[in-house]
Amino acid sequence: MRITAAMRATGISLVLPLWIAMSVAAVADDWRQWRGPDGLNATAAMSGVPSEFSASRNVLWKVDVPGRGHSSPLIVGDLIVLCTADEGRQVQAVVGFQRSTGKQLWLTEVSHGGFPKLHAKNTHASASAASDGKQIYAVFCHHGQIEVIALDFEGQPIWRKTAGAFSPRIYEYGYAASPTVFGETLIVTGECDTSSWVTALALQDGSTVWLQERPRMLNWGSPVVAQTGGRQQLLLNGSHQIAAYDPQTGNQLWTTPCLTMATCGTCIWTDDIVIASGGYPDPETAAVRSDGSGVVWKNKVKCYEQSMLVHEGHIYAFSDQGVFYCWDVSTGEEKWKRRLRGPVSASPLLIGDRIFASSEDGSIWVIRATPDGFEQIARNQLGTSAFASLVAVDNRLYVRSAAGEGLQRRETLWCIGED
Repeated sequence: MRITAAMRATGISLVLPLWIAMSVAAVADDWRQWRGPDGLNATAAMSGVPSEFSASRNVLWKVDVPGRGHSSPLIVGDLIVLCTADEGRQVQAVVGFQRSTGKQLWLTEVSHGGFPKLHAKNTHASASAASDGKQIYAVFCHHGQIEVIALDFEGQPIWRKTAGAFSPRIYEYGYAASPTVFGETLIVTGECDTSSWVTALALQDGSTVWLQERPRMLNWGSPVVAQTGGRQQLLLNGSHQIAAYDPQTGNQLWTTPCLTMATCGTCIWTDDIVIASGGYPDPETAAVRSDGSGVVWKNKVKCYEQSMLVHEGHIYAFSDQGVFYCWDVSTGEEKWKRRLRGPVSASPLLIGDRIFASSEDGSIWVIRATPDGFEQIARNQLGTSAFASLVAVDNRLYVRSAAGEGLQRRETLWCIGED
């Protein structure tokens, strides 16, 4: 769907004529950034999220999403935010929806033109937005740079900042890393062969708090702040390593050689182990000590674009080829594996002891998180294409999927719950 001229109002913020008053007061179960409140893509058990659903069953509402993107929903109070792009017009935008009804409330155009070349699976709006409960922060790649924009909850711009250059020459596959909020800063990365960096920007005005260079290699892994190894650590994988930084200062704490050059997923962790996976040019999943003292175990499974889950001493991974694995987090011992269907790009979501995992064709499996054996609870279908990761808040599951090809392709945001 195009972001059309008919949708515009005056100014940069495109506000629909039917404005619905809403409250966006932050609540405990908000989903304010990529991979949720704890960074592990997990949430408490929600009895109101059904295991079985379809386009005609357990759908509380659905709404068309203008443009194209892989960003996951950001949820603050009654507001849902997605990033999107109109590839024909070369426009990147942020869209706000009312969570209770699905009604689109506003659309703010962020940039015009300057779109880089992309991998066929990537989009110009693949990074998910973030929020501190007061403002919205979105990142986009255009004109050879990564731009950050802060918006209020009505879609009005507050500040804009160029975080750094991003102009790959060897692999022109685009950008995808989501930002993360830490304290009063927003942590953003841009990694390619011409420049590579991770930076923290002040939430108040976008000024640079710290800036750290990274190895000059193409990489898409998103930063995440973890409580592991007895302290808070900013974790990044890729560039043939897993590395940790002090999120307050940007100083490197440790680095452990492992993995491969390019990763897209985000690190997961326990109290003393950090785990990540990568896929180009070589597949590898690795677990390392969170004090930087070395590799604990590794294997040759490829979870390239998607992240993994950790739950009660076990790792659950949906590989690129559509094979689901369960490993012991401490030893890497394989507990079970089952071939489902690939390819896979979206990251699985844990709700209580249920894993919701989607493949690129729009299939959504519900699997029990147990090391005792593979247990499929249900298999569902929404649309014919799914790249965005699922989000669950307040007994509702939110799914961004698409149907159709080329000019006929349309994206939909679904709210799933017991009807």
